This record gives sequence, C-alpha cells and structure tokens, in this order.
Amino acid sequence: MPMWAGGVGSPRRGMAPAPTDDLFARKLRQPSRPPLTPHTFEPRPARGPLLRSGSDAGEVRPPTPASPRARAHSHEDASRPAATPTRLFADPLALLGLPAEEPEPTFPPVLEPRWFAHYDVQSLLFDWAPRPRGTGSHTEASPGTLAVAEDQTVTSDLLLGAPGFVSELGGEGELGLGGPVSPPVPPALPNAAVSVLEEPQTRTTAYSLEHADLGAGYYRKYFYGKEHQNFFGLDEALGPVAVSLRREEREGSGGGTLHTYRVIVRTTQLRTLRGTISEDALPPGPPRGLSPKKLLEHVAPRLSPTCLRLGSASPKVPRTLLTLDEQVLSFQRKVGILYCRAGQGSEEEMYNNQEAGAAFMQFLTLLGDVVRLKGFESYRAQLDTKTDSTGTHSLYTTYQDHEIMFHVSTMLPYTPNNQQQLLRKRHIGNDIVTIVFQEPGSKPFCPTTIRSHFQHVFLVVRAHAPCTPHTSYRVAVSRTQDTPAFGPALPRGGGPFAANADFRAFLLAKALNGEQAAGHARQFHAMATRTRQQYLQDLATNEVTTTSLDSASRFGLPSLGGRRRATPRGPGAELQAAGALMWGVRAAPGARVAAGAETGGPEGAEVPCLLGISAETLVLVAPRDGRVVFNCACRDVLAWTFSEHQLDLYHGRGEAITLRLDGAPGQAVGEVVARLQLVSRGCETRELALPRDGQGRLGFEVDAEGFITHVERFTFAETTGLRPGARLLRVCGQTLPKLGPEAAAQMLRSAPKVCVTVLPPDESGRPRRSFSELYTLSLKEPSRRGVPEPVQEEAIKVVLLPPTKQLLHFCLQDSSGPPPGPGDLTEERTEFLHSHNSLSPRSSLSDEAPVLPNTTPDLLLVTTANPSAPGTGRETPPSQDHSGSPSSHEDPSDSAPELRASILPRTLSLRNSISKIMSEAGSETLEDEWRSISEIASTCNTILESLSREGQPIPESGDPKGAPKCDSEPEPGSLSEKVSHLESMLKKLQEDLQREKADRAALEEEVRSLRHNNQRLLAESENAATRLLLASRQLGSPTADLA
Repeated sequence: MPMWAGGVGSPRRGMAPAPTDDLFARKLRQPSRPPLTPHTFEPRPARGPLLRSGSDAGEVRPPTPASPRARAHSHEDASRPAATPTRLFADPLALLGLPAEEPEPTFPPVLEPRWFAHYDVQSLLFDWAPRPRGTGSHTEASPGTLAVAEDQTVTSDLLLGAPGFVSELGGEGELGLGGPVSPPVPPALPNAAVSVLEEPQTRTTAYSLEHADLGAGYYRKYFYGKEHQNFFGLDEALGPVAVSLRREEREGSGGGTLHTYRVIVRTTQLRTLRGTISEDALPPGPPRGLSPKKLLEHVAPRLSPTCLRLGSASPKVPRTLLTLDEQVLSFQRKVGILYCRAGQGSEEEMYNNQEAGAAFMQFLTLLGDVVRLKGFESYRAQLDTKTDSTGTHSLYTTYQDHEIMFHVSTMLPYTPNNQQQLLRKRHIGNDIVTIVFQEPGSKPFCPTTIRSHFQHVFLVVRAHAPCTPHTSYRVAVSRTQDTPAFGPALPRGGGPFAANADFRAFLLAKALNGEQAAGHARQFHAMATRTRQQYLQDLATNEVTTTSLDSASRFGLPSLGGRRRATPRGPGAELQAAGALMWGVRAAPGARVAAGAETGGPEGAEVPCLLGISAETLVLVAPRDGRVVFNCACRDVLAWTFSEHQLDLYHGRGEAITLRLDGAPGQAVGEVVARLQLVSRGCETRELALPRDGQGRLGFEVDAEGFITHVERFTFAETTGLRPGARLLRVCGQTLPKLGPEAAAQMLRSAPKVCVTVLPPDESGRPRRSFSELYTLSLKEPSRRGVPEPVQEEAIKVVLLPPTKQLLHFCLQDSSGPPPGPGDLTEERTEFLHSHNSLSPRSSLSDEAPVLPNTTPDLLLVTTANPSAPGTGRETPPSQDHSGSPSSHEDPSDSAPELRASILPRTLSLRNSISKIMSEAGSETLEDEWRSISEIASTCNTILESLSREGQPIPESGDPKGAPKCDSEPEPGSLSEKVSHLESMLKKLQEDLQREKADRAALEEEVRSLRHNNQRLLAESENAATRLLLASRQLGSPTADLA
C-alpha cells in the first residue's frame, strides 16, 4: 500500500472522499475523533501508544502485563522493565486509502545567534545536528511536489513510466509555495536558481542555471589573500570541523566606523555556515574586537572550543580550503547523446547504430560544433586528443560560461560483432545526463532499459518533419526519484520547439540543470560527503599548530594612534545587515488564514518555512527538503498588513503570501516589519470598509490594474481616506491578480458591503509599482521598441509618440501644479529608465547595485510627413529658392512645420544631454560650469515653449489667417542659429566634463596608491611589533603584553 506524505498529489490534499456505506470508514471520519498518529516507526516522545478499543481510541493507558504465552516467547530478560513499543501501526485512514489527518505544522527552529546574517540559501539550512539522510534530501512526497505513484504511471509516445523514475511530459510548472506555479518571467528568478542572498543576483538570460551553490566562492572573495584566521579540530559530536574568521571595518553612513565579523563553519555535512554578524549584536568588547574564543562562543555555541587549534601558516591551507569549498563549482560538463532510429527502443539497438542519419546530423549541428579531437586544447571530457583512440571527432559547445563536451554514440569507436559496445558505453554510461534523440517512428523510451549507476537524467528529444523548413522538436524528461525537479519547465505537451537558437538554449540549460540537480541524489551526495570528510580530516590532523583557541591572538594589532570603537548605532542596528536575517514562519500563498482555522485546499495549507530577508532578496525555504518555495527581490515588495502573529506580504503585481510567526505577541512580526522598512520601498496598507450611497454607488473609479483614478467629493470613499493614485490590493478578501479585472469590477458593483485593502500612493502622489512592473513597462516604451507611430493627419507636421508628447507637456507645466494622476504613466516609466540604476538611500546596505543594460536610453522622436506633391523635395531647406518647383506658389508660412520638424528633435536631444550631464556631474563641479549648464537648460526651455505655441494644427488650405502668430515669436532663422549655438556650447561643455572626469580619475588613482602604501607600512609595523613581542618572550624580560 503506497504511503503519502502530504504532497499536492497525495489524497489528503485532494478533494473530499466520496460518501461510503462502510460503517468502519464512517466511524473513523467523525469530526470528534481524536487525531491519529500518521504512519511512522519512531517512538512518540510524550504520548503513549494509541488504543483502538471502542470509544477509548486515543486514550493513554498503563501497559498491561503480558500473558504467560507472550512471556514464554519473549527473548528479553525478565528482570528488565518493559520498554515502550517503538513501532506504531499506520493510520487506518491511510491504510484504507482515505485522507489521513496531518499533524499541525510546527515552526522550524532558527539557528543561534539570533542576528547572524546569512550569505546564501544553503547557509540558512545549516544544522548543528543534521538528521540522518533517508530517501534523499529531495523527496517526491514533500509539500508542493507531485506524488511518485502518479508520476510512475504517466506515459506518452516519447517516454514510458518506470519504477524508480519520475516522468515529466510538460505542463508541470515550477515547484512553489503550495504546489506548482507558472514559471517566472525576467527579471524574476526561478526558485531553484536563487543562491546568494547578500549580493544582487540578476537574471540576464531567458533560462537560468539552477541548483548551483554560488555561495561556494565566499572564501575566495572575502578571505583568500586577506588577513584572517583558520581553526581546525575534531569535535566529538560534529567530527572534523574547519572555521575561518575575519574582522572587517567600513565607513558607515553617519561617518563612523562599522565593524563586522565574517564567519565560515565547515562540518562533514555539505551545507556550510557562511555569513556576518555585526559587532553591535555581540557583547561589548575591547576596541580592537573580541577574541576568537568569545566570538565562537556566541556564533557557534554547539562547537566545542577546546578541540580547535590555529591553522598553520602553510600556503597549502588556503588552497585546500578553496578546493574544499569550490568542489561543487564546475564549469566543465559532459553529456551523452544516444541515437534512436525509427522502430528502435532498446539500449543495444541505440549503441549499435554505426552511422548518423540526416535528422540526427541536423540536430547535432543545432546543438554544437563538430571538432577534431587530435590537438583539441579545450575541455575534452576523458576523450583521447593525442592518438584518436576514442574517435576522430566529437561535439563541443559553450553556454553561460560552461564548457560542454558531448559523448555522441555514433562518433565514438564502433566494435563489430559486439552487442555491448563497451568502448561507447564506457563514456556514455558514466555521464549523469543523457540526451536520447528519436527519429520519427521510434518506440517510446523506457529508462529501465539503460543499465548504469551514473545515468540519473534522460532528456528525450523527438524530431518532427526533420530536414525541412518546418523542423520542430518535442521534449520529455525522466529522472530518478531522489533527483529534485529542475528547470526550465516544459510547456504543455513537451513542445513543439522550433529548430532555432532558443531551443538550443533551452536544451543546454535543461542538461546543465539536470546534472547539477542530480548532485543531490543519494549516490552523489554520499560521494561528496566522503570527499569533504577526507579534506577536513587532513586539515585537522596535519595542518594545525599547538596554539589553542584560548591563546589565539585577537583580530590584528591596534595602530599606533589607538583606534577607538565606534559608538553604538542605537536599538535596531542589527537589522541593518546586508545578509539574510532569519525567522521561523508558517507560510501560505495568498489566502488569509485565521489562527486555528482549518484550511480547505492546497492553496490555504500552511507550510513550515524559514524566512530569510537580506538587503536584496526575500526567500522562503522549506527545511524539510531544502527547497526554496518562494523568492522575490526586496524592490518588488509593495506593502504589508500585520497583526500580532500574522503578516500579509504583497509583491509583484499585487500577489500576496501570508506568514504566521511564533513568539511573544508582536515581537517577531515587529522585527520583520522593521527589516522590510529598511530594505524595501513598501509601506503598510490600509483596510477600508466602503458603504454605498443612496444610489448604490461607491463614489470612486478604478482602472483595470487596480489604481484609483477618481474619487468623488463628499462621498463615503473620500471620508474614509481613499485618494486618487491609491492601489487596490484586495477586494472582499481576495487579491486582484487572482480575481482578474472583470471579476473585481463585478464584485465592486454587486457586493453589498465592500471591504478593500488599499496601498496609499507615494509622497508625490504617484501610484506605487514594483520594480518588475516598471521593468515591464520600460520594455513597452515605443522608444525602446523603435516602432514609429503611423501618420494620422494629412498636413506635414511633427508627429510625437504619445509618451514623448506627455513628457513634453510635463516638462513645460508649472512645478506648483497638481501631482500627476495614475494615468500619467509616461513620467513614471521615464523616471524609471533614467534612475533605476542609482542607489537609493534605502538600498545603501549593499555595496553593489543591480545594473540593467541600456539604463539611460535617449528619448526618441519620430518625425513623419505625408508624401509631398511630385517634384517637391523633402530635404530641401526652407530658405532655398523653389522657383522651378511646381509648389513654388505656396505660401512661405507652410515651411514653419518643416522647420519645427528639424529643430524640435535637436532641442529635445540637447535637453536630454543636459540632463545626463547634470546627473553625471559630481558635487565638485565648478560654479561657472553649473552656470553654463543652467543657461543652456533655460534656453532649451524657451525654445520648447516657442515650439509648443507654434504646434497648433494648421489648416489644410495653407491660409496664414487660420494660424495666429505671436508677435514675440522668434524668427525661424534666429531660432535655428540659437539651436546651433547651443549645440556648440554643449559640445564644449561635454569636452570640459570629460577632462574633469579624467583629472578626477587620476586623483583617485593617486589616493588609492597612497592608501596601499599606508596599509603596507601598517603591516610592516605590525610585523615588527610581533617580532619584538616574540623576542621579549624568549629573553624572559617583563615586557608588557602587547597582544
């Protein structure tokens, strides 16, 4: 009988069971029945065994004395007291195939110390007492995954289900909080691709690489080549351990010096504790910092300090630590490719295909480059590049900084009269990922036909209409049960994919992610653990000194001037760390769940998670299987609603998650809210109950995105505080993205009582949007797409794109006017394009900021005109004589629109260039340069105002009386000269600014050189002081201890 563990595909998370006439089943379904213990073989810590006798089910009774017959068959000593039975029976509901009751999820424990800022995701999962590994760190029965029993029975014309394997045929989606979710779009990252939390991790390609421990470079980046201390030892409970410590100082925002400690703790488990802790979160110490013993007593209380010894000064130690940490990072991969002809399906048939067909060669040409092995100098993947013993050619390519060598079955040596083809199988059989290419008409692939201990992932690719202009491919995936799911997610039906570069990128990303995910399988996990234990054992045995942790020196010697410790930053200083602070929560997607309320479906089910909030990212990690079930950038956080133990978080387009926290009422929730206020631009929401007036109206208007566009005066909506620019997040308890525009509008029209959750506008009155929304809107800018607007009028005139025209009016309006409404989105998008790469005060916690390509594009104007009469030249200057032209009888006033068409783009380009100069110029720019910039800007405004007054529609008859002309309007000739003069002034100003930048760069380089020399002199003085201290100890003089 299969057992489920609460996944989405399990019966307990499915629909309610159908009514039955079975009295026993109806008896067990009674709501008053006490909860039964799920199927387990572990002893219950507090309660005794359950009894099934009548109404006493669940009652704890003292153990009854055994019968004489039972004592006669007992192998235990009669004098030993009877032990509590350790094996409990399974839940009867589960044995009957009915939904079993799941125990109330608990809050996952949080590592001490409380304010340790974790560097990456796997550091959040570090455990001082790891549980024994059973069926693998990633099981298919975990929350949010599909049941194994269902996956095994799924088959298609490409792939057959098999025991021990999980099939993916398309449409599964990404594993998220509460079940499969749709794959994210850039710039959002897939959950499995999130790794580093302290630093920004941006998505630059359509397909992200997943399951990569990018935090493994922590030691190389922050310790290697810098002053730090390493300690090694053999702990009685943890085994061999290696600890690296380093003290850092940096300038704070208030001018003081901030000190932090970077810590790495390595044990035999594959998860490493990496992160920082602020000196303000530690007990008070001397000005030069705490001793390593005091620091580890606070950071690693479960680590025995007596077992640690200071590492030797041999250069082997840092190199070994680099190898130990970065053994999971590999940028060279090998992938096998099997060729399956029409009518074939077995392993022997695929290995014995001697020649490649035309469809297979077309696929190989799309995938990579055929290279000559002899003399090949790049990654060779155990192929012979000297004597051609493994074939003369192979397939090689690169993708996202990875080198990939393919072991192609038809390119490896063929042995006649040998069904096994060992020369081919010795390479492909040792590859973790194998691509099975099927010609049209091939039999479905079954993974059990491949006999190998290393091949864990199979990517089945079938060609359709090969060697034609309409060639396409379908894809299916088969992976072992202990291999976690990996992306990119397959579309429904597995395709079809066109034979282009996008399909190549998809398949290569799928292969790389599959090999990385297979590293979590039991076999490879055990191999990596043994290798790690050997490295740690060697360091703890052969690379230590006799200096214990008690006698180890502090982190560096004080300078001659006596460096003083900075004053504390006050309460809440520990919340300002750049790494991820952690809380234990129970999370649910979207739905609000009251305390103690029952949840009726997978969307409302709470999942125990670890909440990590860094200066860049917010993540939810399920400690049960180590998966990231939710992630979003802190700049995507819109708002939050909180109570004593619950917090609703809104992000992205208005999606919501519900977090429930443990502890004293309001304490943990207050810490999370304070952290969000520091790292995001979100704010608290407002809950409003909106009654209807006598005519049944609510008194406000809202657009399809949920932004309030108009609020009527003297209505209940205005009285409750609803303002234009606000954003509706929930309507009657449901989020807007889940409802949709039509359902939300219907609910607002028909609901008798409307309760809404409102996000107030920002300080300037504009609606609040997340970074991902602004990014999407910026991609929709016509200037970014380069699509001109078609001509709509007959007269020759300047046709502005709508965003540019709105921007022109925005630049000319009075600054004291009303704030723009939610409909004026052009200014918001333009501001995002020009300023989203600048570091805001709220995001000053990190030294690096994400930068997108082409962050400051020029605003483009499109000038279009109808075709002129025959013989009329479009590029003829207005002042040129048209005596020989058929249109010479036209009034000269008709040349004004053409003049504006030539001057307006140049003027706006000047204005944009001035804006760039003003944004790039620093505070040290000379006063006369600023005066020149302001003069040019004012002149540009004057020209724009003149052109705006001239921009009235001109009658088609060309009658000058139809277009009134202002007397103070400058003449066309003078206006053109003024623009030319401005261009020359701007060119000179840009040259001066470039020279100023070069001088400033030279000055900064000189300052860096002086700092480097100062550090070198300081290091020499510290070495001299150390030698003096050692000499005084050897001579036995009563010199004061300088340490």
